[in-house]
Amino acid sequence: MAKNKVKKYRKPLNLNIGMIIFGVVFVYVVICIIMYFQTTHIVRYEVQEGSLATDNLYRGVILRSETVVNTEAAGYVNYYAREGERVAKGDLVYTIDETGRLNEYLEDLSLGENSLSDKELAEFRSEIVSYMHGFEPQNYESIYEFKNSLKNTVLKLANASMLEGINDISDTSGIANIVNFCNAPETGVVAYWTDGYEGLTADAVTEAVFDEKNYEKTQYLGNELSEAGTPVYKLSTSETWSLVIPIEPDRGAQLEQEGYVKVRFLKNQYESWGQTQLLNNGDGNTYLQLTFTNSMITFISDRFLDVELILYEETGLKIPNSSIVEKEFFLIPEEYVTQGGDNGSDGVIRQCYLEDGTISSEFVETEVYYYDSDTGEYYLDVSILNSGDVLHKTDSQETYTVSKRATLIGVYNMNKGYADFKQINILYQNDEYSIVEANTRYGLNVYDYIVLDAEAVSDDQFIYE
Repeated sequence: MAKNKVKKYRKPLNLNIGMIIFGVVFVYVVICIIMYFQTTHIVRYEVQEGSLATDNLYRGVILRSETVVNTEAAGYVNYYAREGERVAKGDLVYTIDETGRLNEYLEDLSLGENSLSDKELAEFRSEIVSYMHGFEPQNYESIYEFKNSLKNTVLKLANASMLEGINDISDTSGIANIVNFCNAPETGVVAYWTDGYEGLTADAVTEAVFDEKNYEKTQYLGNELSEAGTPVYKLSTSETWSLVIPIEPDRGAQLEQEGYVKVRFLKNQYESWGQTQLLNNGDGNTYLQLTFTNSMITFISDRFLDVELILYEETGLKIPNSSIVEKEFFLIPEEYVTQGGDNGSDGVIRQCYLEDGTISSEFVETEVYYYDSDTGEYYLDVSILNSGDVLHKTDSQETYTVSKRATLIGVYNMNKGYADFKQINILYQNDEYSIVEANTRYGLNVYDYIVLDAEAVSDDQFIYE
């Protein structure tokens, strides 16, 4: 009996069209992802008008005409003038409660709570907004001065209500006799801090003055017990003030000769002109005194100030240095550049040879990238012409052989969808940006789009963002 052979049945290959489409799409997506990460991405930059100034940052010490006022008696001090407020001679600045019984007595009278008026709210709002505009994270410690300033403002408003209560107290109570009213000895701007530099003069400034590790600033707050004859506040009696900065001898001598220099205060970005005077104070260093006749109140809470000397400033089109590239061109005398073609574009008449070997000429359209009026030469693209090409002058037998080359500095304009080189004339440059001349014939215009990274593209490359 013959044995039957059992063969394994193979199922026919059943291709699913949906699976095929899914596989093709999946492969395509993978390839696109790989190409995306391998391709240098082109970022555009919109050209804007702007300016750059020479980087001249200095930190100086503020000198003012300051008078320190001491307490007339021992007791609890309550302030009634806000820091930075100008008071006249004889105006009430603070009171001294010799026994501390005043607060208790006023509480017993149930004077009640007082809501802030519109004027008082505006005072708070102005102080907060001013601080917000001048705040910088790197100077976080300034928030403590702001805190003390706000606290003094609160105490001033509260003490104003208390002062009204005192005026209503009958003389027979005996309470009014224990409160001393202390008025300003002269006109000035009030500040509730001292640091020992109140008597510092410009000719006494040395390197040790700028050692802020040893600098101590004492802040005075209201409702504190003070001994008789101790500092309680100070008055800045003149609007004229000065800032002394360490400076290089050559630059200091130049600025002194100019007489004035434009200064930008980094705290609030305000600008002012300072009168210059060079100082040699005997410690081997050179200092420059900048004298101002305004803005003293603005910096009443500061002893040290960061400023920028605006020694040189150019205005034009502001572009990043990463966009700048250098490109080589042929130099062609202007008499060999003409207009022709169907649209009257710029070009040259180049010598050529026909199939039978006879010499002829042809008009070659080429873009002009720059014209040098001093030498009378045009800068033409090296990709259109070749070294050794013979050019003909219009209506003349004279010829010129192409060979001379030179480079231009420029950027890649991308308004037309491809990398189009545009020549620039740099007026001023720092580490990050350049100011270039605007409205030049072959250059850039405001709101043009240029390639942010010039190394990411090549000449005439089509750009896909």
